[in-house]
Amino acid sequence: MKVAIVGTGYVGLVTGTCFAEMGTEVYCVDVDTEKIDNLKKGIIPIYEPGLDEMVCRNYEAGRLHFTTELKEVINQVEVLFSAVGTPPDEDGSADLRYVLDVAESVGKYMDKYILVVTKSTVPVGTAEKIKQTILAEQKKRDVHIDFDIASNPEFLKEGAAIKDFMSPDRVVVGVESEKAKTIMSKLYRPFLLNNFRVIFMDIPSAEMTKYAANAMLATRISFVNEMANLCELVGADINMVRKGIGTDSRIGSRFLYAGCGYGGSCFPKDVKALIHTAKDYNYPMRILNAVEEVNEVQKSILFNKLSDYYTTDLSGKHIAVWGLAFKPETDDMREAPSLVLIHKLLDAGCRVTAYDPVAIAEAKRRFGDRIQYAKDIYETVVDADALLVITEWKEFRLPAWTAIKKLMKNPVVFDGRNLYDKTELTEAGLMYHSIGRN
Repeated sequence: MKVAIVGTGYVGLVTGTCFAEMGTEVYCVDVDTEKIDNLKKGIIPIYEPGLDEMVCRNYEAGRLHFTTELKEVINQVEVLFSAVGTPPDEDGSADLRYVLDVAESVGKYMDKYILVVTKSTVPVGTAEKIKQTILAEQKKRDVHIDFDIASNPEFLKEGAAIKDFMSPDRVVVGVESEKAKTIMSKLYRPFLLNNFRVIFMDIPSAEMTKYAANAMLATRISFVNEMANLCELVGADINMVRKGIGTDSRIGSRFLYAGCGYGGSCFPKDVKALIHTAKDYNYPMRILNAVEEVNEVQKSILFNKLSDYYTTDLSGKHIAVWGLAFKPETDDMREAPSLVLIHKLLDAGCRVTAYDPVAIAEAKRRFGDRIQYAKDIYETVVDADALLVITEWKEFRLPAWTAIKKLMKNPVVFDGRNLYDKTELTEAGLMYHSIGRN
């Protein structure tokens, strides 16, 4: 089977590469000439563990191709996945211009049957817009060529995307014809031989499933952060509370970690888009509005703790920051709590030194020389008035605290991910502040 993937961002490149790994011939298409040229040279535009080796292996084997010309490959493939971006518009809605551009190109260049599958996260009703766009282009050409539309939302975690794709919990597919169902079953069967977990449904339900999943996970995070903030006030320990409720089989323990807020390319964007969709139908999403509000406040919690600790003007303070990416195993800083924190520190007149294992280049693009960049965790804290931990990278988990105390001007740690044991740090001579633990 041959497939085309339009869009070589995070979703498109992982999808195309994993299909190629299972023997499918894949054409990855993107309008960005520089990106395509770099991919042909083995230069990967994103950081995802294991992806670069897999891309190079399948490209050299001739199963993975890169091109800027959709019209040259569209009639060679049976399935076309649209994996282009759907960035939030100013009002929070999903911007569908790139999705509909792909649909327009399909209608313009197709000469035979094709199954058009939306991989991007799109609002309910987008499939119908795609269908009408393709039909409109066919009408301009005075042709009628059969095609099908499907929805196949992605559920990939950055940092574990290859594992998620190659061994998925489930594959959600929205279809409106038996032919489309048969094609998608054939395409995914190699991934699911041990337990065929494709869930077929109607297209609107598939479109909604992705938003509902991300909204639920975001809700759990904001809920536990609310509980953590209350725990601090009443003298409880959120880690104990988390264990107490997480062992309830109705609740479970995942996504119940208190911290300094969620970020990334999915949760913030998708919560906003779902709220906007509800507004279109005059339905207020009360819970999700609160989820979003809690998360925005939570991103400032470490800055507020730092301000309370010093009680005076922070101007001139040297603040060390561990972690810039919104989560470990990625260089993605979109909507990252570190962005809010660092901007607040700079506005307060602080001098900031930051370190992240992979996101330094992205941070330099965003902050330039307004902050300093260290080569490791120890260089970061030299002469620092405080250390703020934002991202739970593995290499942050067991630092030499006695060495850090000697390097810092004022040995105080604000732990935004509750990584550390207070007793261990205090015994090493550091002051320690966390979230939801009195």
